Amino acid sequence: MRICHVSPHLPPDQAANALLPVELGAWSHARGDEVTFVAHEPAQGRPSHDLPFGRTFRLPRKAERGGFARLLRVETLRQARMIQAAMDRAAASADILHLHSNGLIVEVAAAWAARRGIPYVLTLYGTEIWHFRRRWPIDPFTWAYRRAAAVTFYSRKLMEKAESLGLTRPGLSVVYPAIAAAFAPQDEPTRTAWRRALGIAEPLVILNVKRLHELAGQEYLINAFATLARQRRDVRLVICGTGPLRSALETQVRELGIADRVTLTGLVPNEEVARYAAVADVFALPSLLEALPTVAVEALASGTPVVSADHPGGEELHEIFGDQVRLVSRRNVDGLVHALSEAIAAPHRVPPDTLELVRRHFGPEAVHGKYGEIYAGQRAKGRGQR
Repeated sequence: MRICHVSPHLPPDQAANALLPVELGAWSHARGDEVTFVAHEPAQGRPSHDLPFGRTFRLPRKAERGGFARLLRVETLRQARMIQAAMDRAAASADILHLHSNGLIVEVAAAWAARRGIPYVLTLYGTEIWHFRRRWPIDPFTWAYRRAAAVTFYSRKLMEKAESLGLTRPGLSVVYPAIAAAFAPQDEPTRTAWRRALGIAEPLVILNVKRLHELAGQEYLINAFATLARQRRDVRLVICGTGPLRSALETQVRELGIADRVTLTGLVPNEEVARYAAVADVFALPSLLEALPTVAVEALASGTPVVSADHPGGEELHEIFGDQVRLVSRRNVDGLVHALSEAIAAPHRVPPDTLELVRRHFGPEAVHGKYGEIYAGQRAKGRGQR
């Protein structure tokens, strides 16, 4: 089978819609499929790199222009032509396209595929639905959504939200993200050695992994940790990620007098994130909005319980994993203090049934199997239509 993935992001970006295309591409390449990718250059100026399989076609990100050029949408038209040219090179012989998220690159690819009778799967991750606003008289995202051969959602609550917005149609399904094998429980000697290698002197660790952005809610976590830090000296807060709030969070940490107890790692490789997830005693996710927080499932897969805000993704994980995902209300610093205090007062690793739930819902075999069925079904339909 010849599969082309189209996404606004690919690694080194660490967004969900960068990681899933590569995960699925590696799996389908290993089973003998021909895989290509079309994506923008990395965000925030990071250098791009080739993937170890398939061929990648990179496009520059849209330049912001003002004045008359903006009024005439000159840059949008120029970008659309570049996307179409990339699709001609990457997907002319494709059996199926897999489009990830939204934006001009996805909308142009959907129209390109429709003109050629090539079926495409559309996977939605969160922002496309949480912030959905129909554009009149023609909405390119809705057009692409309606004409997709199948639409998959990162979570059940995200699919329910789409349906509540009137985005009902046949062929909707939920496929959770696959959790990499690097995220796995470790024995105590290994956790101790990894903690030392990561430069963590304290025996207890609270971890957050998320882009440094207002929606991630790290300011509430830092305020909660400041209270904990006054009560005990044996715990460290580690926040992995980069983003526009880095400077503001560093200032907040200094002003609260806890700079020696908080580590802001910046952007780190996924393998290092897996080490932090294994050494952590509790994973904190104070986000204001999440569809399905993969980072929280990665923590559970590593044996680490979760304290999450009551956003839709946290609620869905609590329904799956029960008390191993403890919920507090969003923006509730006192609630975070209480939940995190209890977690580190009696630290524990998640039980075997939690690890089995991770395997059943988020294991690579389960996720690959679902997409394999979708691909095969749509390829058969596509052959009949072309």
